[in-house]
This record gives sequence, structure tokens and C-alpha cells, in this order.
Amino acid sequence: MRHWSGCVTVFVAGCLALALSPAVVAQSSPSAAEIDWRPKSELPEEVRRSLPDFCEGGYLPSVVPSIAPTGANAEAVADSRQAPLRASGLNARYEIDNELYLRGDVRLQQAGFRVTGSEARYNQAAGSVAIEGPLTSRGEGFLLTGERANYDVNSGRVDINTATFLLHGPEMRGSAGQLSRTAEDQVQIRQGSLTTCAPDSNDWAIVASDIQLDQGEGVGTAKHVRLEISDIPVFYWPYASFPIDDRRKTGFLYPSFGTSNTGSGAFLSVPYYLNLAPHYDATLTPQYIHGRGLFTEAEGRYLSSLGESVLQVGYAGNDSEFEREFPGEDGERWGLDFSTRAAFGGGWNGYGDYSVVSDDDYLSDLNRTLQINRATHLLRRGGVRYRDSSQYFETYLSGYQTISDFIADENIPYSQLPEVIYGAAFDAGPAELSLESQYTYFYRDNADLTGLDRANGQRVRAIPEVALPVRALWGYARPSISVDYTRYELEDYNLREPGFDRTVPVAEWDSGLYFDRQSSLFDIPYNQTLEPRLYYAWADADADQTFIPDFDTTIRSFSFDQLFQRNRFSGGDRVGDTNQLTVALTSRFNDLLTGAERVRFSIGQVHYYDDREVTLAGQGGSDASDSPLAGEMILRPVDGLEIRTAGLWEPDTQKTEEGRSQLIFHSPDYRYLASVGHSYRRNEFEQSDIGGVVPVTDRVSLIGRWVYDSQLDRTVGSLAGLEYNNCCWSVQLVHQNYLTDDQELESRMLFQIQLKGLGGSGGSSDEISEAIYGFDERERRRFGGR
Repeated sequence: MRHWSGCVTVFVAGCLALALSPAVVAQSSPSAAEIDWRPKSELPEEVRRSLPDFCEGGYLPSVVPSIAPTGANAEAVADSRQAPLRASGLNARYEIDNELYLRGDVRLQQAGFRVTGSEARYNQAAGSVAIEGPLTSRGEGFLLTGERANYDVNSGRVDINTATFLLHGPEMRGSAGQLSRTAEDQVQIRQGSLTTCAPDSNDWAIVASDIQLDQGEGVGTAKHVRLEISDIPVFYWPYASFPIDDRRKTGFLYPSFGTSNTGSGAFLSVPYYLNLAPHYDATLTPQYIHGRGLFTEAEGRYLSSLGESVLQVGYAGNDSEFEREFPGEDGERWGLDFSTRAAFGGGWNGYGDYSVVSDDDYLSDLNRTLQINRATHLLRRGGVRYRDSSQYFETYLSGYQTISDFIADENIPYSQLPEVIYGAAFDAGPAELSLESQYTYFYRDNADLTGLDRANGQRVRAIPEVALPVRALWGYARPSISVDYTRYELEDYNLREPGFDRTVPVAEWDSGLYFDRQSSLFDIPYNQTLEPRLYYAWADADADQTFIPDFDTTIRSFSFDQLFQRNRFSGGDRVGDTNQLTVALTSRFNDLLTGAERVRFSIGQVHYYDDREVTLAGQGGSDASDSPLAGEMILRPVDGLEIRTAGLWEPDTQKTEEGRSQLIFHSPDYRYLASVGHSYRRNEFEQSDIGGVVPVTDRVSLIGRWVYDSQLDRTVGSLAGLEYNNCCWSVQLVHQNYLTDDQELESRMLFQIQLKGLGGSGGSSDEISEAIYGFDERERRRFGGR
């Protein structure tokens, strides 16, 4: 028995049209990406706001339609082992227990599979559906199109010929000669390509002969993979394995390449990621560096219930460039960095940091992944700490590796083996009792040194204090008395008895008032404060402390904050004598609409009633009765613009002793960045710097920074380059001049290529971020929110 429904005339006309012009229909059918792509002006507001300026359009959010037959549509339901098959169309012919034929606006749905097409023929006996296109299939976060498809009702397998696809999350589109869904979470693509570029752009694409996507495991594999730039192959992988969701996957990562510091040499690295277990993994990065040979870096990460540990190592077995530069060296070079953090609970925490390299030039010559700053000393430190509402305890071992030839033996830092710190503060009625204490054993290899520089030994320091604080809405006052006590037990010391004490009585009074009033400026309500502050300090320290070694002490740099410090020395080997009064004033303007602090002015000065006689290496003493005027100002007139200035001005000479001014600007989207700065210290240095990122078009930006030293009358650093962005890739090319330890200006080229969705190569961004304020945030936002 046969059953017909719908208009026969329309049905026949449709048959003729399909039979006569299949090529025309196929050519005019939009791809999956073209269906959901819209110019920026036609996108919903929330999507449009997330697009960078260099993107001309984007994709509509994926909305899964409901395929429920309505009106005069025919419907048939066939039992299967998984779920019923629902089918509808404008015209239908049904042979009972044999075949269902649908034509015109055909819609099929079974469980998670949905598809629309022009014709469908369901063979009930075989459990298969042949679907003619142009067809589309939409699901959560994806869209598929094709010319024709075969669907197995019993197994759920679907085969689509001449398919295109769009993944909305990563905004990745592609095409396939054939796309097969062999199971609900298994997809196979033959002769496929994929890219994150817009539908009308093929700036880059990944092409492969066979791609397998396992959504259950979150893994993709591909054979005979090539990277094409503007349809031109530029790189080939015989096999690749990659993650298709947030889960980690063992396999090769995107290769990196760039310039090395061996003349005009270059490097190439191919990282390999090892997903060893849910709580630990590793990355192995073999690389070849022209002029140096094979160099390998490895990183291992371990996560436990207590915290995280990271181990990084690098090794070069035979660095030929190093052997040429340093005759007699064997060329074996290595570096190691280890860090660990642990939270034990109950206020207890543990930590450890250890860095070591084989030679002084390792970091500048080889290091690419070890998280070690290019400093002069590498820290090794490990300990535990405890904190609660009233007590603090910490004990640790600490040491350094010095990696600079320009540091004399007597200036190498001491190791602390160990250092123990305890602090406590308690309320006792109106009084506040507190204690700061420290025990340290200082050690350094001083065999070649003499005098105080040769000493090692123990130091115990304790500062008990009693204060009577008063706090109110209108201000505060905190008078206090304390004793700064230090005990030494020294080795290799012959100036006097190796064990001696130092006791310094201290009195302080810190007080301030708080006034405020409300006003408005340009119709914006503000709250203005006026905060005068008086701080008095007296410390009766012996003038002669020159017999005490300098284990960890330096002279503090004088600034506005130093106005409220009674000791002009940091560390514990000098306690400054003083009898001083600080007078300071701060005023703030707070925006009452946003709560932002728009303006802050501060100025103050110290008046000394006695000469300061305690010195460190002959410095730190003075007979001046007043300090320079110390001031700072911060202006934030609008969001994104900040002007900072701080300095010291000497009233007696009417000269600026020291100053630092800086203007920082960024647009709300961080496309525009600008900073202008000036630093000055009389008779020592004067430097000016200017830097920024300025877009010249929506896609091209200029990057630059210049640092000039007026005392040396020379450029001491510069950065100049270009950045190009579009919606699927970007490139940075930068030329940098930098000052080396021997005061020579060297040059290098930096670059970075970023393919959206695949990562990038090169390493210019880190260097630019150090030079230009806000650039790291700009990098994060370049494809942010997309």
C-alpha cells in the first residue's frame, strides 16, 4: 500500500529542478561557516563587544533547533535499539514495512543526531536513511553541511560527502571530502582541512589526509599533516596527535623557531607533551641551535593534595660556540630550577626554590624555558611558615649562586643556615604588646678575605615593644617604646671578643588626623580628604658600630615612605641613631560615583635634632638638620590615564636631588599604549624613556621604546618594530638594542608568529612586556572573550 501527501505538481517540478541542475545547487550552497558568519554590524551586541577592532565579523551563537513536525507535515516513527527516528517533510510516500520517502524541507532527528535536507529515503528493513542535500546538521557548538549523507538508524553512524563544518567554541571551520560519525563521540574526516580564519580568508590552514576525533577521550589524531599559508604548503608532519577539548593529551606541541645569539644563527625546537597521570605531567623540548648543536630542556609538574612542584632542567652536551669562546672548556652546559609550594593546614605552609646553572653565561646563551630571571644571584631557599591572627613564625635555609664576573668576593651575599623568625602581637587592655625576633647563622666562603669581610657567625635580634594606640574616625595616635637588642657570636673574627651585644632603646610617636569634605567638579561628586601626620622617633644607638660585620645590611633609599621609618638601615647589622620629627600632609580626591581615587598629593620633611653618626662603609651619617622635601603625586583624571611623579627637593640648595616622573596611558581595549618617563639622581644619572604601541590601521601597529642617558650622552636601550593582527593570525617583528654587563650596546631581532587556535613561535612578547607597560594585558586581550 502506498500513501502520498502534499501537492503532486510541486513535487514533480521539484524533481525536474533537482535532476537538471545539481551542480548549480551544490555551488550555491553556503558552507557551515558562511551560514553563521555575520559582519560585525549584524551581530548581537554581546558578540560585537567581544570582537577586537581588527575583526570584521564573527559567528552567531550556536542555537540547536527543535525538529518537531508541525502542521501538515508527515511523521513516521520506527523503533530502534537506541531511540525512535522522527522524520518530517512537505511531501511523503510510505510503503508499509518497506520504505519511507520524504521530499521538501526534510527534517530527521534521532537522539542527538539532527539533519535537514531536500530528500530522504528510509529503508526500514535495512535501517538506513539516504539523505540528499544540500543538508545541514546542527548540534551543541557545531554545524555541519554536505551534499549527501547516509545514516544508519541502528548504529547511529552517519557518512557525509563533501562536508563543511564549524566549531563555535574555538571558532574553527573546515571541510572534508568525507566526514563520518562512526559513534556518538567518534568522528572521522578524510581529505580534511581546518582553520580559524574568516570564511572568505585562507591565510592559513591545517590540511590532513585522515583526521580522527575522539570526543570521549578528548583526543584528535591526524596523518600526513601540512601547514599551508595562503594555500602554499610550508611545513609537514607525518603524524600528529592533539587535544580537542580542555583535557590534556600526550603528543607534539606546535614547533618554535627563531634567532639565537650566535651571530646570524637560528634555533628550532619541537616540544613533546607527556600526560603521565591526572596529577603529574611533563614537557620535553629538544632543539637545535645553530653554532651550539643539540640542546634539550625538560619540565615536570607534580600536583598533590598539599600543593604543586615544578622541576625544569636544560642540558647541552657539546656547545661548540661555548668551546670556541672559552678555550679549555668542554662544552657541557646545564641548568636546573625547582620550586614547590605546600599548604599543610592550620596556618602552616611550606615552600622551596632552588636554581643552579653550570656557568655564568648559561641564561643568556641557552635558557628558554627555565623560569629564572637574568639576575646576578640565583636563589636557593626552602622553609616553613605559620601565621594566625596574633603570631607569625618562619624558618628557612637560604643561599645563592653568583653568576656575574663583575661582583667582588666581599660583595657576594651570605647564606642563612638557617634563619628563624618569630613575631607576635597581643592586646593587653589599652596597651598593645608585640615582639619581633630573629635568629640567623650567616655563612660565606671567606677564605680569601680579610678583616670584617672574613667573619661568619650567629646573630640574634629581638625587638619587644609596648604601645598605647588610640584610633577614632577623626584620626589616630600610637605612642610606643621598644628595645632593639642584638647578640653576635662570630667566627674568624679578631677585632674584639667574638661574642658581644648591642642594645638600643627606641621611642616613637605616630599620629594623624583625618578631615574630609564633599564637592563636585564637572558635575562629578568628589570626596576630598586632608590628612596631616606627625611622626617622632628617638633611638639612642652607639655611634661606633664599625666593628660589626655587614651580613645583610644596606642603606635605605630615601623617599616619601622613608619619612616614617626610624632606622635608615635595612637588615640587622646597623641600628641608626636618631632624634627626628616628621611633618607630612596627604590629600586625596575620591570619585563618589565609581569609588576611584583620582588624585593623591603627599609631601613631607624630617627635622633632625641631633647629628646622625652611625655609618655603613662610611655612608649613612649626616649633620644636616633637615631632610630634603619628599613628595609624590598620582593623578588619574580618566580611566586608563595615570600620571605619577615622586622626588626629593633640597630647600638649602634649591635643587632637585632625585626624581621620577611617569605618564602611563592605555585605551579601554589596550590597543593604544603609551608611557613617558624621566628618572634623575643628581651627579649620578639622568635618563628619559618613551614607549608605546600605536595602531596605524585596525590591523597594523607600531611598537617602540627608547631610553636615553643624558649623563652618558647615549642611548642605553631601544625597541622598534611592527605588529600585524587579523582575526586568525598575528605577527610581531622587533629590533632591540640592550646594554650588556660590560656596558656595550648589542642588537638582536625578535619576532613572534601567532596562529589563532594553534599557538605560536618566537618570543618577542615577553621582551616587549618588560619594556612597555600594559603590553602583557594587551596580549591577553588580543583574542580575549572570543
